[in-house]
Formats: sequence, structure tokens, C-alpha cells
Amino acid sequence: MAPKGKVYRGSVKDFPGFDASQDAEALYNAMKGFGSDKEAILDLITSRSNKQRVEICQAYKSLYGKDLIADLKYELTGKFERLIVSLMRPPAYSDAKEIKDAIAGIGTDEKCLIEILASRTNQEIHDLVAAYKDAYERDLEADIVGDTSGHFKKMLVVLLQGTREEDDVVSEDLVEQDAKDLLEAGELKWGTDEAQFIYILGRRSKQHLRLVFDEYLKISGKPIERSIRGELSGDFEKLMLAVVKCIRSTAEYFAERLYKAMKGLGTRDNTLIRIMVSRSEIDMLDIREVFRTKYEKSLYNMIKEDTSGEYKKALLKLCGGDDDAAGEFFPEAAQVAYRMWELSAVAKVELRGTVQPAGSFNDDGDAQVLRKAMKGLGTDEGAIIDVLTQRSNAQRQQILKAYKAHYGRDLMADLKSELSGSLAKLILGLMLTPAQYDAKQLRKAVEGAGTDESVLIEIMATRNNQEIAAINEAYQEAYHKRLEDDLSSDTSGHFKRILVSLALGNRDEGPENLTQAHEDAKVIAETLKLADVASNDSSDSLETRFLSILCTRSYPHLRRVFQEFIKMTNHDVEHAIRKRMSGDVRDAFLAIVRSVKNKPAFFADKLYKSMKGAGTDERTLTRIMISRSEIDLFNIRGEFIDLFDKSLHHMIEKDTSGDYRKALLALCGGED
Repeated sequence: MAPKGKVYRGSVKDFPGFDASQDAEALYNAMKGFGSDKEAILDLITSRSNKQRVEICQAYKSLYGKDLIADLKYELTGKFERLIVSLMRPPAYSDAKEIKDAIAGIGTDEKCLIEILASRTNQEIHDLVAAYKDAYERDLEADIVGDTSGHFKKMLVVLLQGTREEDDVVSEDLVEQDAKDLLEAGELKWGTDEAQFIYILGRRSKQHLRLVFDEYLKISGKPIERSIRGELSGDFEKLMLAVVKCIRSTAEYFAERLYKAMKGLGTRDNTLIRIMVSRSEIDMLDIREVFRTKYEKSLYNMIKEDTSGEYKKALLKLCGGDDDAAGEFFPEAAQVAYRMWELSAVAKVELRGTVQPAGSFNDDGDAQVLRKAMKGLGTDEGAIIDVLTQRSNAQRQQILKAYKAHYGRDLMADLKSELSGSLAKLILGLMLTPAQYDAKQLRKAVEGAGTDESVLIEIMATRNNQEIAAINEAYQEAYHKRLEDDLSSDTSGHFKRILVSLALGNRDEGPENLTQAHEDAKVIAETLKLADVASNDSSDSLETRFLSILCTRSYPHLRRVFQEFIKMTNHDVEHAIRKRMSGDVRDAFLAIVRSVKNKPAFFADKLYKSMKGAGTDERTLTRIMISRSEIDLFNIRGEFIDLFDKSLHHMIEKDTSGDYRKALLALCGGED
């Protein structure tokens, strides 16, 4: 069933010893008389390939003079009926029915059009067009043109031609030219040249476009997806993003669609059915693998938790197995992970904060505005926010001095007296230098009963050597103790060793060393018990070397190490650490690995988790917004919308209130 030279990756296979007449008789008996044997129907239909189901339909007609699909529709109901009937249609006719339903009546299901037309191969598109003509005696292109508009319509028509290039021979010159043309059509142009996006993304081969996307990241410093979000809009934007995702990895695109169909309240059953049916004989195994890696749970378990009855049983049969039971990584996911490390290594990303030094800065004038805002009855919080969120940290330090010189008063003390709650913590945090602020957060994390390990990990795992040195100095000055001593006395075991090593600020800052990277990858593989050959080193010796590699090697070198690790073990280091370690040690190593891969994405994830669900983790939200506002908060915003399909600005606006919200939004620096 797989194309020549390719391994079959579907979950449904031809049934051995298949007999169409025997199956037709079994289905007839299951529907005969009062009620129907739904279990027998689902067991039989989900264990036959589509080709075999078509033969069963023909045999049923020959034996009983009846239409099997019509009988199934009569006997079954609801979601289960929709699923079983969809399985009985050939793939092209199933797609044709989905598109007909999407454009019939009032309104259009654009998401369905996007999913089908962005993901199908040339041959599948040609089969779909022919099936639509045969089933409905209508021209598919004419119907889509009549039901859509603008650039969205134009791109759908291009995709409907099924003329994407399929040659795997790639011209480096053309790759560079296409990347440049896309950049000039969007980011570098006043307005957007949508036609250029349509031509390149609608016609070039997948292999070619993957290289174009890599080149685009190199020359623009941002992934093509972020540019599409910034330059395009509406259904056209969604369609182009779907095309890019399918070019990168069709399996990952469908894994994400399945996850979104089931997450949260309610289930998008039409989407769930359509994907489970259409991919069951193509790439369901790849989808399962990516799903489990990306969402840390198996597709099987999510279906099990989110559906019920015969509908659930049929979906689970199509899924074909529970990957959580295996406890292993997968080839498709390993390839995706390797590509991510490769992109991380070559991307030239310019880090940008959202808070810049104010032009025409006047420290004395700002001091006067702040004094006026706090003098007399009441406090003008708005004036305080406007001044302090629009000045760089260096400028705020000048304001502190000017305030003292002008009024003989301590600005920090006055702010503390006039403000309260979350706003006070945010504003007072902004007034400290970055090193003082980090030192204070670390001190709070270790003092008193209990330790806030997550704060220790976040700060120590993400700061560079210069920042660590400044934190050590600020800590000593503020608390008359060495940071290393406090970390040692408040933590233990391997976790203590990690923190103390990071607190030394001795990370190498040089380039990668390929020979050393291979040796380092081998040590990591042996420590995580993924090496083919057992090491002669003791367990303690391996763990010490593993710790040293992650805490002292340079970021460029570690990116190479993690690529070598995948080649050596077929596992991603992040996934391996997550599965084979536990507690604070695991969390610390994961923070280091994720910072090496993409530090803005690490902080975007922490910000999202601080606001999702009931309640808000204001400490984390405040700490990250302050500490990253002049470093990479603009990049964090970009990663946030890429990861969660919503802007950081929007989530802050929805999740916070009052003057605290106003100050956070000012630091955020704009809506994406």
C-alpha cells in the first residue's frame, strides 16, 4: 500500500484473508431486524482498508440489491454515523463531500477548504476535482470561485490546479532569489505584494520551499510564519500559514489540527473525523509520533479522554495504538527536532527589547512629574506609569538621583508609600538595576521557609556570564553574603551542583568544536542510558561530565552537541531529559536546553503558563516583563504569537486589570 521505496505509515492496512461477500453478509446481519450490532459494524469497517470497503459496497449491492452506505445512514446516528459513512467513501469522494458541505448554503467553512487544499498532493487534488465533477456534476473551481473572494480565492485556485513542482533537484541560486523576493514582497515593501507570496508558495516544490524558509530566516532574522502574520490577514493569512506548515511537516500540521479539535471545552468532531479518516492510510503513524512529542501525551489518550461510546472505539481503532505505552521517541519526531536545532544554529536573530531610552530625556523634569504625581491627597498612578515605563533602566537611575538632589527625598521610599499591590511590585522592580532586581528575586527564592526552585532555575539558567557576575556583585552588596553560599545552603544534591556551577558564570563563549561535540553527545547519551555501548566510566563520573557540559559549554557548541546527540540516538535531548530525569534537576537541565534552543520561546512559554487557566501567576509575569523589557521582549512577543496563536498584548489585556495592566501593556510595547 505504500508508494514504491517508501515505508507504509498508515494505521489501517489491508485485512488478510479478505472476502468481500463474507463481510457484506456480516454487515447485513449486523443491521437486520430490530436494532443494529454497532460493535460488529465498527470492528469490521475500521479493520478493512478503503479499497476493501469499496469492494464490500459492491458485494453488498450484488447480494442484496441495496446501497450499503444508505443502510448504514439509516441504522446509525450522530457522530458515529458520520465517521462510519466517511470511511466507506473513496478518499477523493470523501474530500469532495467535505468541500461540498463547506461551501453549501449560507456561509463557508473556510477552515475545511484550507485544510484539504493546503495539505493534498498534486495527484490527490486531481482525483478530488474529478470526484467532485462525478458526484455533483459541477466544476469545483467554479464553485470555489463563486463562494470565496480576494487573495484567498486566488491562492485556492492556484492550489486547485495541482501543479506544484515535484522535482527534488534544488537550485541554490533560485532558493536565495525566492527568499529575497519574499522578503522584498513583504517586510521591505510599503504594503504587501501578495501575488509574489501566491506564486512562490503555490508553485515551488516542498524540498525547494523548505530551503527557502531556512534562507529567509537567515536573511530576515525571523521565520516566514511571523512575516506572514505581520503582512497578510484574514482567511488568506490562515491559508498561507497552513501551506507553510504542510511544507515543513504535513504530519505536524495534522497533529496540531487534531490537538486543537480536542483541547478545551467541547470537541470539533467534524475536524476530528475528517483527519482521522483521511490520514488513516497515509501518515497516521507520523501524526501520532509528532503529537506525542509536541503535546507530551498520546493521540490515543486524548481521543480516549475526549470522546465516548462506539464513536470513541472507532476513532481509537483508526488511531491504531497508544504511543504512551511504548515510552520511546520516534523517527519522524527526531527528524523534526534535528531540523529545529539546525535552524537554531544558523538563525541570525537580532534581539530587541520593547523599552528604549527616551529621546530628549530630562531627569529633573521627570523627577518633578513624579513628585507632583505623589504630592497631596491621592496619587496619579497614570503619570507614574507613563514616565517610568517609557524610560530605560539607565534613565531611571538618573531620575532617582535627580529626585534626591531636587527634593532631598528617596524616590523608592515615596513610590513604596504611595503605590500598593501588583503595581507597586512592578514599578519598584523597574527602579532597580537589572542585577539588583535579579539578586532580589534570588534572595526571595531562598529566604524563609521553603525554596522557590522555579525562580532559581529561570534566572540562573538564562543569564550570560556578564549578567551572572553583576548579580553576584549586587547580591553581596545588598545582603552581605555570597550568592553561591546561599544557593549551597538552601539546595542539595545534583540540583545544588547545577546552580553553583551556573553561579560561577564560567560558560565558554567560543564557537563549536565538532570533535568535542561528538564526544560530549556520547557522554550525554551514556548518562541518559541511550548509548549503544556501555561506558567504562562510573555513574558519578558521567553525571559530573554531563553537568559540566550543560553548564559550561558555549551555546553554539551545545547546539552542535544536541544535533550530534540526535544523530547518535534518534532522540531529542529535551525529550530524553524529560523522560529520564525528574524533579528540580530535570527542570534545570530543561531550562538550559530550551534557552540554548530559543531563549525568547522559553520565556514566551513561561509567560503563557503564568496567565493560562484560572488565576494569574503575577510574580512570574512581573519578573519576566521587567527583566526582559530591554533585552528580548520584542522577540518574546513574536514567539508568543507563533506558539499560542494569540498575542502577548491580548493575553495581558484579558488576564490583568487596572493600573497593573496599564503598566504591563506599556512594557509589552504594542499589539502584534
